[in-house]
Amino acid sequence: MTAMKKSKQAKSRQQVERKKNPPVHGADNDDFLTDSIDIPCLGAGPGAARVEKRSLGERIREAREMRGLTLEDLSSRSGISVDGLERVESNRAIPPLGQLVRLGKALEMKMGYFLSAGVDKPMCVVRRDARPTVARHGRKVSEQYGYVYESLAPEKTNRLMEPFLVTLTPTEFGEFSRHDGQEFLFVLEGEIRVQVGKQVEVLRAGDSVYYDSTQPHLVKCYGDTSAKILAVIHAGAK
Repeated sequence: MTAMKKSKQAKSRQQVERKKNPPVHGADNDDFLTDSIDIPCLGAGPGAARVEKRSLGERIREAREMRGLTLEDLSSRSGISVDGLERVESNRAIPPLGQLVRLGKALEMKMGYFLSAGVDKPMCVVRRDARPTVARHGRKVSEQYGYVYESLAPEKTNRLMEPFLVTLTPTEFGEFSRHDGQEFLFVLEGEIRVQVGKQVEVLRAGDSVYYDSTQPHLVKCYGDTSAKILAVIHAGAK
């Protein structure tokens, strides 16, 4: 059998396997944090650019190992359990944004690095049809948990703020978050319930709130319809 015939047969077998086992990255499973992230690495001249693929868990593990920390060390610094960190680093779980802020503090890095390293340029433009989705568990499950994020500045390096377009959906689930920094929310559509400490407010389209993230806080959709908000997180100094 010639090499050409063998090559054709191999390609045919690969096509059959793809049909039997289609990729998991469907519309209900896209997750900006768990999926590999394309990072352009520029060399000295034309054609030197290459692409690295690293997931959220890999970025956290690399940052931890680069600082010579064990999982126990990072757990002590961040307040996140060792089991939780193991699940994150192996991409079996995605931490909420509040925990990403704490991991950034513990690893002396901006939380934005875990979302996307970005590129060194003065301006980052994100078109409405090109916003990367940031979901805690993958789009389908995250909607059950009541939120889906779309990053509004994924390609800006050294960013001091993390802006998101957040879609909140009705859910019974809710967990308080607490971390360094401050947050600003502006309601674009629908109604949301915001609790900071013991204070509870219901906000409607056009309303906004600014609070210290060091206080226990919880943001949820209010009522039985979804809501959309602009959220800006500032994690404070490293």
